[in-house]
Amino acid sequence: MRRQGVLMPIFSLPSPYGIGTFGKESYRFVDFLKAAGQRLWQILPLGPTGYGASPYQSFSTFAGNSYLIDLELLVEEGYLTKEQCDSFDFGEDLNQIDYEKLYIARDAVLRLAFAKAVELEVEETVRYQRFLEKNAEWLEDFALFMALKGTFGGKCFLEWDEEIRFRKKEALDHYRQELSCEIRYYEFVQFLFFTQWRALKEYANEAGIEIVGDIPIYVAFDSADTWACPDLFLLDEDGNPKGVAGCPPDAFSSTGQLWGNPLYDWKYHRFTGFEWWIRRMAHCYELYDVVRIDHFRGFDEYWFVPYGDETAQNGHWEEGPGLELFEAIEEKLGKKQVIAEDLGFLTESVIKLVKDCNFPGMKILQFAFAPWQNSVYLPFLHIQNCVVYTGTHDNETTLGFIQSRNEEERAFLEEYLGCKGEKELLWALIRAAMGSVSDTSIIPMQDFLELGNEARINTPSTFGENWKWRMDKEALTTELADRMHYLTRMYGRI
Repeated sequence: MRRQGVLMPIFSLPSPYGIGTFGKESYRFVDFLKAAGQRLWQILPLGPTGYGASPYQSFSTFAGNSYLIDLELLVEEGYLTKEQCDSFDFGEDLNQIDYEKLYIARDAVLRLAFAKAVELEVEETVRYQRFLEKNAEWLEDFALFMALKGTFGGKCFLEWDEEIRFRKKEALDHYRQELSCEIRYYEFVQFLFFTQWRALKEYANEAGIEIVGDIPIYVAFDSADTWACPDLFLLDEDGNPKGVAGCPPDAFSSTGQLWGNPLYDWKYHRFTGFEWWIRRMAHCYELYDVVRIDHFRGFDEYWFVPYGDETAQNGHWEEGPGLELFEAIEEKLGKKQVIAEDLGFLTESVIKLVKDCNFPGMKILQFAFAPWQNSVYLPFLHIQNCVVYTGTHDNETTLGFIQSRNEEERAFLEEYLGCKGEKELLWALIRAAMGSVSDTSIIPMQDFLELGNEARINTPSTFGENWKWRMDKEALTTELADRMHYLTRMYGRI
């Protein structure tokens, strides 16, 4: 089954209030994808983000990002007025997200919506109570965690008072009562998030489009997961990590990448039959149709960096759970659609794990064009059971990639693709991906829009300028949809 899709973060869609949301522009994007013959919409993680706005560093692996809640829908539902929404400053640049302004304005306007919900007695409705009951296993801890962060000035939970940091019963009872209104606010925000997201997903599915979600392998240290479930992680008696996640030194970084996430206590996970992972994946499949698992090699072996190190270079490899984890998940959840992010340096054991799981791996065309080296990413070396991309959210846009090549690399591109000119090479790479033998092809929206690195989503190992790009409201034209549909049909992916 050959199929074609588009990679486009929700936050990069247009909207009048500072960031892409689950509102009318998302529905318009679904309509565009349908007209363009696309069958997949790949998004980035939907969790609540903290400082730096990375969707891969979330306050919860189960909760949703309040930034993505659409305010216009809340106006239609009577929670807000347009005048209230327009009274806040969400940033003036329609093509860049201003997270500082968004952080202030979003919380303030959603608190107005909560006040109205209290007035309307929304919390007493059957639908709301069912939501609380269904999600109680994670929602209660998350809402309390967020309320406590506010109480302690946004500090990491390691800096909270000792009694609540270590979840002493008396402290939990005290804060649940003292912060009951704040807890209810965060529960209400999650109700809005999941209500709007599920409506959008249903609309996409009815249009014949499946959602490809993205699950980070690790959770953030400063998260409700780490605070509420410390047994899941390698922590010492004071709650500090024994080691943190990262990547070893390579050609791109002489000191490696220091991510700082807590590492899993895989011995404990095995003891529980991987219960938390099964619950996490089950939650993902309520949100998405296909799940892309980030940093898949970490399930075979992971890079253990001693806590407190300033770089990742002194880390070492530790054994991961391997096939045992995925067999446990499949036994409980059945066969599900998975994409394994198997990029980077792959050992024979990682390659075997991907093959044993029978998950499609990823082929990135931007990695293919090291002159005359027969990279495994070159199209003629692809296999059916893989997903081919021109690039991902971590790469340059393809036009930016072409523009940044040196003379030798550019010459090889031109020889291989049989054309010259930046736009010609861009579309030749798109055609190469769509024409691949791979079952699935996914192209970032910026490539279809012929955008350069001004539209790049993320540059790994950098901080401050990522996750900000937004698409122009007039970008989705009938002409572009027709061109995409033509190519999708030509390469047998309709």
